[in-house]
Amino acid sequence: MAEVKFNKLEKVYSNGFKAVHGIDLTINDGEFLVIVGPSGCAKSTTLRMLAGLENISGGEITIGGKVVNNLAPKDRGIAMVFQNYALYPHMTVAENLGFGLKLQKLPKAEIEQRVNEAAKILEIEELLDRLPRQLSGGQAQRVAVGRAIVKKPDVFLFDEPLSNLDAKLRASMRVRISDLHRHLREENRPATAVYVTHDQTEAMTMGDRICVMKLGEIMQVDTPDNLYNNPVNMFVAGFIGAPEMNLRDCDIVEQDDGMYVKLGEQLLKLPEEKAQSVRSNGFKKAVFGIRPDNVTLSLSEDETAQTITGDVIRMENMGHEVFVYFSVLGHEYTARVPIDDVREKLDMKLQKGVKFVVEMSKAHVFDKETEKNISLKL
Repeated sequence: MAEVKFNKLEKVYSNGFKAVHGIDLTINDGEFLVIVGPSGCAKSTTLRMLAGLENISGGEITIGGKVVNNLAPKDRGIAMVFQNYALYPHMTVAENLGFGLKLQKLPKAEIEQRVNEAAKILEIEELLDRLPRQLSGGQAQRVAVGRAIVKKPDVFLFDEPLSNLDAKLRASMRVRISDLHRHLREENRPATAVYVTHDQTEAMTMGDRICVMKLGEIMQVDTPDNLYNNPVNMFVAGFIGAPEMNLRDCDIVEQDDGMYVKLGEQLLKLPEEKAQSVRSNGFKKAVFGIRPDNVTLSLSEDETAQTITGDVIRMENMGHEVFVYFSVLGHEYTARVPIDDVREKLDMKLQKGVKFVVEMSKAHVFDKETEKNISLKL
């Protein structure tokens, strides 16, 4: 078992700065959990405390039910992959892979077997006799991952391992690391993985669950789907998703036929389920949120559609789709529109008084003061 638990985990530096604020988190045995957040949110500090590379100021960390607060890194059953590859320049790839096992004084035959097995999984068998200087960035990162695999740890720790790679290599390595985790699970030797990144694409594509952090506190821990569709607060709503969610101050008005979001003089009706949640939560000032995916050009005269009218001020052609930026009373919104629709409706030109359909079943209402999502089902 390699369940990892943080219980009231804290980190306070000698100058009194509190980096981690008593967080609680359970990472299930065999789970791939991604910790994501902006620079300075203490995600790497949290990982380093788990690894034993940072002292814990308060609280408790357990791995497999065993408290590890005072254990040395080598005694925690973990293996860590860093942002920089940290390969020994004078050793071949094979020697780099097996060096940690050699220090453990494992038999030479077992070291060779583990090295060859890791090289096969990562498809670096032809690189075993090369020196680090003869490797590309992607190859060097695969060796760094292989060095972790050969240890057969209970827990893999990844600290922004792909940030030094270009976009194409990052995408390739994302797939390799995810495939590795699945391969180990299928081989009946699942390992828990904790992966730190500031890249939300990595988080959304790799994690079984994602932990979103802000200033040393956990904002939400959930599946990628739930984080995207049901953010619990404005920070998560704005941080997850690209382009980011449209968030605008609004008024909430009740009429005989239901509750409406009022943006200037334009009204958008909330579905009754969301309206009930807003009523139950209570609020003073509200913020309307809608993802660009749920805003598109109006191509018909459907009277039942929820629409808003604005002036198109900018377009970004992404090939198969266009990010259409439009203004409503001086406030900018983003719509994510299929390119054929843009050609049909706008002729790829900036226009005024354009009608957009808003999918209100996917809309959110936030309390401006608490930033809590008050439209989620209670």
